[in-house]
Amino acid sequence: MTQYDPDNIFTKIMAGDIPSHKVYEDDDTYAFMDVMPESDGHCLVIPKTGSRNLLDAAPMTLGSLIVVTQKIAIAIQKAMNADGIIIRQFNEEPAGQTVFHLHFHIIPRYEGVPLKRHTGVMVANDVLAAHAEKIRAAL
Repeated sequence: MTQYDPDNIFTKIMAGDIPSHKVYEDDDTYAFMDVMPESDGHCLVIPKTGSRNLLDAAPMTLGSLIVVTQKIAIAIQKAMNADGIIIRQFNEEPAGQTVFHLHFHIIPRYEGVPLKRHTGVMVANDVLAAHAEKIRAAL
């Protein structure tokens, strides 16, 4: 396993060097809209403490992270009127991890609506901002 890179895109997002549509933040976690969502309301939850993925994260990091992931998932289901929620987490490139900072995907599911592909096409900022506002209001 390669070492954690503290200069990854998620640390730049938390620092404000790359814009994001923040949904939630506390001392330990940061949640924001995925710019290439698989479904309307797709968010990411990340720890502020650096770890490459679940395999090298400190237990204390995992504890607070999963609590916030649950909190955000409940808010997304309510705000987006979702029929269900997928929570995904990848560990290393062969498993599908592309950003090497621990993160959970929270993806709302809607009956009869297929997931979109996670491609290089970003959703419009106004759409992401509206979704973030709805989710924040549900918190």
